[in-house]
Amino acid sequence: MQLFKLGSVIHSFDSFADFAQEFKLGERDLVITNDFLFKPFMEKLNLPCKFIMQEKYGLGEPNDEMMNAILRDTKGTEFDRVIAVGGGTVIDISKLFVLKGLGDNVLPAFDHEIPLIKEKKLVIIPTTSGTGSEVTNISIAEIKSRHTKMGLADDAILADDAVIIPEFLRGLPFRFWAASSIDALIHAVESYVSPKANMYTRMCSCTAMDTILDVFKGVATYGEEYRYERLGDMLMAANIAGIAFGNAGVGAVHALSYPLGGNYHVPHGESNYQFFTTVFKAYLAKKPQGSIQEVNKRIANALQCTEDNVYECLDALLGKLIQKKPLREYGMKEEEVRGFAESVMVTQQRLLKNNYVDLTVDEIEAIYRSLY
Repeated sequence: MQLFKLGSVIHSFDSFADFAQEFKLGERDLVITNDFLFKPFMEKLNLPCKFIMQEKYGLGEPNDEMMNAILRDTKGTEFDRVIAVGGGTVIDISKLFVLKGLGDNVLPAFDHEIPLIKEKKLVIIPTTSGTGSEVTNISIAEIKSRHTKMGLADDAILADDAVIIPEFLRGLPFRFWAASSIDALIHAVESYVSPKANMYTRMCSCTAMDTILDVFKGVATYGEEYRYERLGDMLMAANIAGIAFGNAGVGAVHALSYPLGGNYHVPHGESNYQFFTTVFKAYLAKKPQGSIQEVNKRIANALQCTEDNVYECLDALLGKLIQKKPLREYGMKEEEVRGFAESVMVTQQRLLKNNYVDLTVDEIEAIYRSLY
């Protein structure tokens, strides 16, 4: 039984310029990024790479239409490496571009209708402190025609190199920093209670949890600007949380959030945040013994509260970063609740198998209704 795997080499640089020099970026490199990152960090370097600006193809979460449009525009372009510089959208898109035989449609890859063969090198530089996607073999995209998100998980889309450059976080608005950082915390906590967790993955989960909660407490005490003192710490913690969930997986928090993101375009981190503590309360009610006790004790110690009110204290801390909203404020309708629960049971088994305990469709519906 495999316990732990890290397939990417992890690097750290003070600046993108240092990275570009060390990695010898050239004309055989396809760089997928955003214009707001290109202009301050890359344009002045006059690199001979082929640059793709993701926002030209649509805003928000990654989707199959975006990916297919970029595929069409890069058809015939010769390149050996894909360099992803951006947040979750850029990273999830870029992972598909290392695959052989995509043609002009990514859907057969998500449906596993074509062999997943890697033919390009992949280098990922995250510019948010949240996804951990630079060290996972997962790409998530909204499939427009199906009104849901799908995940593709395969080592063929794992980065060869993951690169940490804290300077990219300086221009990130606070709300995006907060949402992505909460997502990283959820990665650490969900992977801790996963049935696939072990001593190796929990070591990563605990390190990430401790760091992220410490940064959050600092922001709550000293204000939003405090995050600038801890950019490197948060980026590293998100990376370590990504290593944890890349090996142990995440569960119902992510599974329940996908219909919200797919139907109402709620950003991934914010969508996960809506379900975080409510899912864990449901877990605790069904099985109060075991790893959930351990993680609750760790969080309670960090927040200096009792285990009995750990979720209330956690919600209070996270609420100082982003206010939680009822699901109806995102556009969700009461008559959709049952359908969402049924859809999750059908389409998100990849995630639900990582639940701390099994949840029935009625229990999932109850979680949606309690948050509605």
